[in-house]
Amino acid sequence: MGEHVSVLLHESTRLLNLKDGGTYVDLTLGRGGHSSLILEAIPHGHLYAFDIDEEAIKESTPRLAKIGDNFILIRENFANAKDALLSRGVKSVDGVLMDLGVSSPQFDEEARGFSYRFDGPLDMRMDQRNELTAEKIVNTYSYQDLKRIFKDYGEDPASAQVAKGICVEREKSPITDAGRLVEIIKASKPSYLLAKKGHPAKQIFQALRIEVNHELDSLKKALDEMPTMLDKDGVMVVISFQSLEDRLVKDKFRSLTRIEGTRVGPEAFSQNEEAAYIDLTVHPILPSEEEMESNHRAKSAKLRAIRKKGETK
Repeated sequence: MGEHVSVLLHESTRLLNLKDGGTYVDLTLGRGGHSSLILEAIPHGHLYAFDIDEEAIKESTPRLAKIGDNFILIRENFANAKDALLSRGVKSVDGVLMDLGVSSPQFDEEARGFSYRFDGPLDMRMDQRNELTAEKIVNTYSYQDLKRIFKDYGEDPASAQVAKGICVEREKSPITDAGRLVEIIKASKPSYLLAKKGHPAKQIFQALRIEVNHELDSLKKALDEMPTMLDKDGVMVVISFQSLEDRLVKDKFRSLTRIEGTRVGPEAFSQNEEAAYIDLTVHPILPSEEEMESNHRAKSAKLRAIRKKGETK
């Protein structure tokens, strides 16, 4: 099983401007890469870290305990992080981090069903307590709903053909494993798409994963709520790995840092003194060439960050 390497690790924690005694939130604990670096920098502060994957909590707990005991791990969807923090008496924080990439152990564990590289079960649940699985989607969703999620969440140009192929094949027998689904996807796509670079099932599997885990809805809610938790000069950093996520982050951060003017042109979206937040990354930060070479999963990563304005001096 591959070890998970946190992408843009130092860039993200540097932007958080970690200060000892501060309170920080890691909304995507994973295997504790970012959380470890945060915890090392705040021996007198406090870290709250969230993950819905039980394995992530189990594996990260001893890793963080070697650094300190000033952390709380919460098994909860990051969409509910604000309520979870408020219920613990946390009303404001100094920094929030989101690393939206699926962790390597999830991709590399055949039984989790996230990857088209294995012939595992069609599961794809980040939270094993949820009932909805990829198998249930491919066997029960209507043709129209399958086409919609493949188009909206996978941006796959052959969404209609793949949806039709699935509907035809599941009439013969239920589709229960990733290997068979991959073959159906390949058989449904026109040859010119199969000839393109990249695995032909990648976008369909992405769409199924997003639907199973309600990823975009959860992200929208977290982006709406977590900036309001920032204290003065608090920073929120988000690392995304695909265009749908990055678009949501970019649009939300723009709405918080730029007030639309009445004039047409660049002035209409200039950062405005009336806005409560400052955009720290007008252009997203990308991984270095060295990081992309050593970790292929870093290639699509984009980092964006905002800071809540402090008191006027």
